Amino acid sequence: MTLVFFRTAICCVLFVGFWGAPVAAGVDREKLLTDPGVYGSFAVFALDDQWGKIDSSVRIARLATLKGVVEQHREHVAIDLYLLRGLSDHADVLFRIHAMELHHIQAFLLDLKSSQFGRHLKTAGIMHGLTKKPTYVPGFSEQMKADLMSSNEVGQKPYVIVIPVKKSAEWWGLDREKQATMMQEHTVAALPYLKTVKRKLYHSTGLDDIDFITYFETSKLEDFHQLVLSLEKVKEFQYVRRIGHPTLLGVLQSVDEVIESLAQ
Repeated sequence: MTLVFFRTAICCVLFVGFWGAPVAAGVDREKLLTDPGVYGSFAVFALDDQWGKIDSSVRIARLATLKGVVEQHREHVAIDLYLLRGLSDHADVLFRIHAMELHHIQAFLLDLKSSQFGRHLKTAGIMHGLTKKPTYVPGFSEQMKADLMSSNEVGQKPYVIVIPVKKSAEWWGLDREKQATMMQEHTVAALPYLKTVKRKLYHSTGLDDIDFITYFETSKLEDFHQLVLSLEKVKEFQYVRRIGHPTLLGVLQSVDEVIESLAQ
């Protein structure tokens, strides 16, 4: 009975949109995920202690408002959701949000927090970054460029790892050639894992207390483990002052899958 009510409630929101308004056409998701100059924010939330105490039918009704907020803002932002519960002690759910303007991300998060579901969310952390064109590629060999541009292995990559990184002042003081040489070594160490570990880099200096947000997707966590071990051995790693804290591990899910998981 509860599951039927859950699916009916979600379908109603899908059909009429938020407050009965027409559903917007939505942004060009592929463009936001691939173009430089796009803002990416990572908002991490834990459910409050009251969530597990309220009746299941009430939980389902409040979760339906999450779907409504996502639909309301899809004209300006691309939103990905990840279930952290069970894999992380930092939080229950992660939102990765992309937009051309940071204030569109802010508007989504404000409406999320003020929704009936959002009132049960405790903010565990928010990180902001900006995508850029690859900085060091012009100095790489043609073969290395080709390897970097090659496609990842086809198929679903359910596991997601997000790791903030901060470099030392010494790193930023190095001349360009030394930085490029060390980043080439970094790239060579990463190349064997690019087929099974999808990666994306966000630049955060000036937008946050970190310098980079590193985002990974994989279906083979053992490959990601070996990738990290390899990167810790290169010279560039000695200039890293913070890696993780927190390290976020979760599973990529659709909005409906996250809603169903949190309704339990």
